[in-house]
Amino acid sequence: MTLIVDSVAKAFGRFPALGGVSLQAREGEFLALLGPSGSGKTTLLRILAGLETPDAGAISFNGEDLLALSARERRIGMVFQHYALFRHMTVAKNIAFGLSVRPRATRPSKAQVAARVADLLRLVQLEGLEDRYPAQLSGGQRQRVALARALAIEPRMLLLDEPFGALDAKVRRELRRWLRKVHDETGVTTIFVTHDQEEALDLADRVAILKDGALVQVGAPQAVYDDPADAFVFDFLGGAVRLPGQVEAGRLTLGDWSGHAPAGAPQGAVQAFFRQDQAALNGPDGEGFTAVVTGLVQRGPAVRIDLEALGQTIELLLSPAEVPALAAPGRAVRVAPKAVRVFAP
Repeated sequence: MTLIVDSVAKAFGRFPALGGVSLQAREGEFLALLGPSGSGKTTLLRILAGLETPDAGAISFNGEDLLALSARERRIGMVFQHYALFRHMTVAKNIAFGLSVRPRATRPSKAQVAARVADLLRLVQLEGLEDRYPAQLSGGQRQRVALARALAIEPRMLLLDEPFGALDAKVRRELRRWLRKVHDETGVTTIFVTHDQEEALDLADRVAILKDGALVQVGAPQAVYDDPADAFVFDFLGGAVRLPGQVEAGRLTLGDWSGHAPAGAPQGAVQAFFRQDQAALNGPDGEGFTAVVTGLVQRGPAVRIDLEALGQTIELLLSPAEVPALAAPGRAVRVAPKAVRVFAP
């Protein structure tokens, strides 16, 4: 393993930002730290970068004690959400900055710096823009410059802190594909902080989910999505319907419907979860629990159906072909979940 984080804890005054987090990142891996605001993901990233010191715990990188090294000695590249580019410097000088401020003994020649900048401009697809200033670039272009600057020093590890947070949705999607391509070409171990579930699941080799300073689950994106460790993970990863239920003798009851309970389900009162697109909508005499339609809205290729069921408001996202004609506002229907996960309340 390249990076080993062992029981790292950090508090700011009386607020515990990290409560003994342990995780590992493999060499060349793209690991996403995913969690809501205040979960501790950015604090962990800043500790890795040497911008914060942990109160307890150890971190090793390739067998070396990372905490014993200064921020400069760690050879870590970092990209922030708001670019942090030097406004008075051209694109080329921004990219070259980390090389030009090295001690004279280790500083590359001007020709070597120019060659490195040219290589990075090609990598981040900004050839021909080397003489522009940050104010003359789009947000997506600025973020590419920030990444090129972080890569210029040939980092052993790359840290990305919400790098697309200031960009619009279309640009974010485009840059996600581009960033994954850059990562595959460079092979740099990358730790990526985000609160965007889609971003993490789309980009990462593995996803580490944090909540309240604790590591809740870590695994491959599809594995985490298909087999969440608890109710928080299921709900946080999006598209969740949550309903109160009851499990007895291997049967799950939701309102006026009963079906087989998932293997290993706790007994008694439970919280039942299923995805918004993993349910069938049937007529009042069909399979499922009773619900009343309160609204239907076309959302691109899907139809959003708002329902009242078991004293709660729920939302399904189905294809038009899956929505029966009788599903009109005010009508009673039945909802049959296709895959249910059950957790203790």
